[in-house]
Amino acid sequence: MPNYRRAFIPGGTWFFTVNLLQRRGNHLLVSEIDLLPVTVKNVRDHHPFQINAWVVLPEHLHCIWTLPPGDSDFSTRWRLIKSGFSRARPKTERRSEVRQAAGERGIWQRHYWEHAIRDDADYERHVDYVHMNPLKHGWVRRVSEWLYSTFHRYVEKDIYPMDWCGDGSISVAGDD
Repeated sequence: MPNYRRAFIPGGTWFFTVNLLQRRGNHLLVSEIDLLPVTVKNVRDHHPFQINAWVVLPEHLHCIWTLPPGDSDFSTRWRLIKSGFSRARPKTERRSEVRQAAGERGIWQRHYWEHAIRDDADYERHVDYVHMNPLKHGWVRRVSEWLYSTFHRYVEKDIYPMDWCGDGSISVAGDD
């Protein structure tokens, strides 16, 4: 079994990728889009963090968080978000014998990818990556067309123009 090593930086800023267990053809995150922000708010009420950027795609999400000073516990936050989202849904997903024996749901991959943001340039690259992801995966022809993203908040703050990263003339698709 792999030995996962995580860097814990109190008050750090982090980029995350979180995937559903079954990615192919799964649209759960957008079909249950109202449930995710409620779950995140419930966690933030007890374990605060700042959401710097976020995009929800049908089968995975990317986000950037900043934790409060002195706090490095993003693992508990993700555990609570994933379990809260899962508990709010009926048990209709396929579960392996291993997951059944462990009393686990079959919605989320067990692990997630995290990256500690190192500096301003790293932050900007990851914010851009978060916001361009629907275009990258071919869900839209313009980033502005994807509703489940903090991109529109960045446009309101004049950080991005509305036509940033795609004028509709390109088609991009790929996998994470």
